[in-house]
Amino acid sequence: MRVDIWSQLKLSTDRLQSLHASGQDISTLKEKIAAGFKILEPLELYWKFPGINAFRRLQQHFERQEYSRLSWEVTQIIRLMSSRAELYAQAYMDQIFASEQKDGQQIISVDKYNQNSNQLDFTVLFIEDDITPEKEKELRQKLAEIASDKDKFIYQIIVVSNFEDALTALMLNHSIQCCVIGYDFPLRSNNRLSLLEEYMSGLEQAELAGKYYQPRGLTLGAIIHKLRPELDLYLLSDVSVVDVDAETNQNFRRVFYNQEDYLEVHLSIIQGIEKRYETPFFDALRNYSKEPTGVFHAMPISRGNSIFKSDWIQDMGEFYGQNLFLAETSATSGGLDSLLHPTGTLKEAQSLAARSFGSRQTFFVTNGTSTANKIVVQAILTPGDIVLVDQNCHKSHHYGIVLVGAQPLYLNAYSLKEYSIYGAIPLKEIKQQLLKFKGEGQLEQVKMLLLTNCTFNGIVYNVKGVMEEILAIKPDLVFLWDEAWFAFARCTSTYRERTAMQAATELHTRYHSPQYRKEYAAFKEQFDRLDPEDDHTWLNQRLLPDPDQVKIRVYSTQSIHKSLSGLRQSSMIHIWDEEFNRRSEIDFLEAYMTHTTTSPNYQILASLDLARRQVDLEGFKLVHSQIDMAMVVREKVNTHPLLGKYFKILTPEELIPETYRPSGLKRYQTQEDPEVEFQRIEQAWEDDEFVLDPTRLTLYIGKTGIDGYTFQNSVLMEQFNIQVNKVSLNTVLLMTNIGTTWGSVTYLLDCLHKIAEGLEQELRQYNQVEIKLFENKLQHLTLNLPSLPHFSEFYSGFRSHPATRQGDLRSAYFLGLDEEKIEYLKLDNEIDEIMASGRELVSSTFIIPTPPAFPILVPGQVVTGAIVFLMKQLAPDVIQGYRPDFGLPVFTQDALDSLNKTTGSAMTKTTAFTHLAIAVTNLNASIAFYAKYGQMSVVRLRVEPGTVWMSDNIRPFALALLEEEEAKPILPPSHIGIACVSCEQVDQLCKLARKEGCLLEGPKDYGPPTGYAAYLRDPDGHHVEISYGQEAAYESRYTPYTDLA
Repeated sequence: MRVDIWSQLKLSTDRLQSLHASGQDISTLKEKIAAGFKILEPLELYWKFPGINAFRRLQQHFERQEYSRLSWEVTQIIRLMSSRAELYAQAYMDQIFASEQKDGQQIISVDKYNQNSNQLDFTVLFIEDDITPEKEKELRQKLAEIASDKDKFIYQIIVVSNFEDALTALMLNHSIQCCVIGYDFPLRSNNRLSLLEEYMSGLEQAELAGKYYQPRGLTLGAIIHKLRPELDLYLLSDVSVVDVDAETNQNFRRVFYNQEDYLEVHLSIIQGIEKRYETPFFDALRNYSKEPTGVFHAMPISRGNSIFKSDWIQDMGEFYGQNLFLAETSATSGGLDSLLHPTGTLKEAQSLAARSFGSRQTFFVTNGTSTANKIVVQAILTPGDIVLVDQNCHKSHHYGIVLVGAQPLYLNAYSLKEYSIYGAIPLKEIKQQLLKFKGEGQLEQVKMLLLTNCTFNGIVYNVKGVMEEILAIKPDLVFLWDEAWFAFARCTSTYRERTAMQAATELHTRYHSPQYRKEYAAFKEQFDRLDPEDDHTWLNQRLLPDPDQVKIRVYSTQSIHKSLSGLRQSSMIHIWDEEFNRRSEIDFLEAYMTHTTTSPNYQILASLDLARRQVDLEGFKLVHSQIDMAMVVREKVNTHPLLGKYFKILTPEELIPETYRPSGLKRYQTQEDPEVEFQRIEQAWEDDEFVLDPTRLTLYIGKTGIDGYTFQNSVLMEQFNIQVNKVSLNTVLLMTNIGTTWGSVTYLLDCLHKIAEGLEQELRQYNQVEIKLFENKLQHLTLNLPSLPHFSEFYSGFRSHPATRQGDLRSAYFLGLDEEKIEYLKLDNEIDEIMASGRELVSSTFIIPTPPAFPILVPGQVVTGAIVFLMKQLAPDVIQGYRPDFGLPVFTQDALDSLNKTTGSAMTKTTAFTHLAIAVTNLNASIAFYAKYGQMSVVRLRVEPGTVWMSDNIRPFALALLEEEEAKPILPPSHIGIACVSCEQVDQLCKLARKEGCLLEGPKDYGPPTGYAAYLRDPDGHHVEISYGQEAAYESRYTPYTDLA
């Protein structure tokens, strides 16, 4: 905002000079300039350049009507603000102000003030009470005398005298890298900005209430450390002995007494910035490349010898440059290191990354987050373990589960049919599934929850909220957060609170505090008054974990190359696992060895090191710029009359159902007071179950009549060379990143404007037939959209027990590689007829269409009509796993029948329904009845006389017959249920029952969920239901009622 206002001021002062010289009316322009001055004046206190003194000089020129001089000096300021010479700019401006230059004099070169341009400059914020201009001047002079032209780093200082100004400076001035904080100082500023009014008022009330008993310097240090943990903080104490507790130790790099030694202050500032600037592996690689080396090892490309002396590939050298080949080596000595067993510079680089990203351990990965995901899955899971996984997750997670042999239970995200987009997994859905496992006695088998944060379209979880409630049910559950698109979130406090590592850190601190024990005790007392056996007790209130049982075990995988300055495939694994050393380290290192190459790309590793440096030193600035640009795109598209006619950037209201937005936040641009808007956004990011990352710009294009694929390729790419990430039937996903420029934002908006203008011209020329065709396209893209199917279920043969919901993905996957076990079905009438016949189709491979860009079918999953319908709406070439020339690969019926015969041996120990015992008076007569009408046979003779177990030999249920002298019959509505394989079988059995006199009612179609059924009476009068299509029977759960008319 500040730079924009200065730019507008330049344009206005230039025009003012011109109009005044020609004698034209300048009253309106003067009002505009005065308004700009009014906005800038309170802001300039927080920058060294041009600073408040220079700003007031400009105001004097304006008041004296020295418009030519005003225009010229504003131009010089703008030139310096847009360069890297701000540190020298003050000296330059001092010369300008001191000179007696006349209008039109040649502009002085700034080169003489920028001779040390290789020095890196930054800003240090000093916060001291009652600092007079004389003291400030003395401070500047002493620090300037200590500094040397030979220093790699140089800095300028800003001095403020109160708490509020310090926080304001940190929020507005992104060049601040270090804070030197006095021991105590006033709370409020005379320079009131609405930006922090609510926050400062709350702080004021907290002080009055006695919440803070410590000097304000310590409080400010704690707050800055939370908001900007990357900054170096130093405390200037007024007392000779400071009680340096653990928190103070954590917040401040060093404590100085009474500012007694300016040299120590200066050296500490420089040392702190040097530590953050340090890139151990990149520095070692760069130094290695400068050393003369004889290569008698692998890699002819090393040193570039095989390139530059080639007759045919010298253009490779010309394109990539010499340094790349000088840095290509397979050596792990000479200052370099081994990725598989780091002991030197790579170990240091990973430790620095762990500090920057808030983890306990960080590991570099050079073949992408796909590999990082497989490493973590293999490290934590073992064959047979249950993992709760977002069906929307990246395919690497599915493949990782296949490799390790774990059993996934797929969770269903909420869906947005009108945009062909899936959202995220509601917390209640996760809790429900865990409670089911608890009721089934399988909770101990559940080892991991795997979720994607944030999603493609920018849906961000409340990570702390999810983990806290889930840990109340399963206190040692491991969380894997796929943050492939969210590495940049570490850079700002609002985003950071919703990252895995920050949440893990805060939860661990919280659960080990005395205050939490009191909070948990109060919760437990209230909870115990309710019925713990009722799931509603767990589902309908916020849960808290037991501090004596809870373990924080959190893993995060991040694609550094997606949102930070890493080369392609550069990724990191961040770990915050308090059980890591005791339970996971060996398994993790083995998994890391399994999936990590012995020949990692050193350039990728170096880029990880450098990306970490950038996060430390300018991540805050770059991400704020990224957000600003995204907000501008949102506002321009959604408020421009022509753009709004054909396009819309989807808002939180449109992408997140209201039930998950208790804050009420609907959009990121409103007509309300900006302060009110800011407060609502902060509340949403703090409390809402889901929020929308504003830098993810889901562009709705349904009203253009162009589908997402065509718009992506034929319009954006072919016509304008604009690359986008993802599309759906009627949306295109745009995103800003730290590399986005204002020029590219302007170009995007210009292109959208041209597209809209082109559509306007086309529509004006359409005849009635063409208009009708266009309206049909609109209807297809805005109204007649296919439903987005949820995960159906695993076929019974790929489940350890018919009652379980998780499946054996590994067995299904490898069975699907046997060509004799699969067949292909075209997405036409053929597949419709087969499904209508009642045959259950089971996918033999992963089917991944775009949308939704994740598997809608996995090996072993039952194919449903909704899934087939969605696939029919998509172009065949956007469905990975589907071969248009062959069809959809499914298991043959013979393969499934063979599987059913062997599944009984695969059962796992679990709580399950096993049998129903009924009293009968004639054992042989009852055996004959159930053999005839239920196709059962005796499977066990009990020791007790007159007791047998009967079963259909398929399901793990049994009917126990107990011979007694008297049997009290089971009467309606109670009954014994038997599933038939077809309506015809029901009819045949009824015909027989009618003949034998045991038919009571039916057969007839009772409708869902009973289906086509009849009621019989067994020899002792027990009521027996035979049915087809009843949902209680597993095999018919997804059978269509096509033959029940």
